[in-house]
Amino acid sequence: MIIGVLSDTHSLIIPAPLIERFKSVDLIVHAGDLCDIHTLKLLKKIAPVKAVQGNMDEPAVKKELPLKEIIVCGHVKIGVVHGHIGDTHEALKNAMSSFKDDKMDVVIFGHAHQALNEQIGTTLYFNPGSPNDVVKAKFFSYGLISIEAGKIKAEIIRI
Repeated sequence: MIIGVLSDTHSLIIPAPLIERFKSVDLIVHAGDLCDIHTLKLLKKIAPVKAVQGNMDEPAVKKELPLKEIIVCGHVKIGVVHGHIGDTHEALKNAMSSFKDDKMDVVIFGHAHQALNEQIGTTLYFNPGSPNDVVKAKFFSYGLISIEAGKIKAEIIRI
């Protein structure tokens, strides 16, 4: 299974290379701050989508999406949360806290607009960064997570 991961798209144009790559994924995970319902609809035309709400999402998006999601892919448990309780510098800490009572293999989060692919203990913490933020992100990026025979491979893709 290949999962395309993005976050913090903020109603901005999603780059064509990301859309093209996501045409061949099994699932798209958006870790919040889509901001508008049109972005969600666009992604759903490309592949199945699991998404969570972020702090900047309009009411229609928040009505449609949960604050956190747990996805099970075979024997792999993936937690998804935006991580926005507090400052953007606290996104990792907030993501960890969101799943402290759950044993997750992977936790996907956003909010910080900074890519992160880090194993902490037995959990992989993965922030795809932002594919289109020109203010906070050091570079445009998204993520790919592949799961095969229970093995997880995650990578940050720079656009």
